[in-house]
Amino acid sequence: MRVLGIDPGTRLTGWGVVEAQGPRLRACAAGVIRAGDKRPLPERLEKIEAGVVELIEAHAPAVVAVEDIFFAKHPNAALKLGHARGVVLLVAQRAGLPLHEYAPALVKRTVAGRGGASKEQVAQLVGALLGLQSLPSVDATDALAIAVTHLQASRARTRTLGKR
Repeated sequence: MRVLGIDPGTRLTGWGVVEAQGPRLRACAAGVIRAGDKRPLPERLEKIEAGVVELIEAHAPAVVAVEDIFFAKHPNAALKLGHARGVVLLVAQRAGLPLHEYAPALVKRTVAGRGGASKEQVAQLVGALLGLQSLPSVDATDALAIAVTHLQASRARTRTLGKR
């Protein structure tokens, strides 16, 4: 199974493609969609939409996994993040891909063993887990962590169903 993980943001949207090959996980690609700092929000959302469409076409994922909304200190930042997430949800829906959402604390627990891990700790552990020679940006490693979380959750569901 190939998963496109997305860490949405209105300036930088991290993405990572992870593939399960039996018990092993392999990072296929990772990066960021740079929507820019100075552009008006609608232009940034359009850039995110075009980038996610391009990623789906280029990597042919079976599923999209996206970070769920979290409670931010600044309500305006949370609202803008919601706009970016909405674009990702719409693109996945239009592509006919299943979409799964994961809370940031669950992603951190899955990869780092605890929900309060820093972005840098998550990046290091994702790199070790996937055998990366060099680490992409923390936005990209967050997206890889989201994809890994989906694959681990899928395996857990399969094991649970197999026991019934």
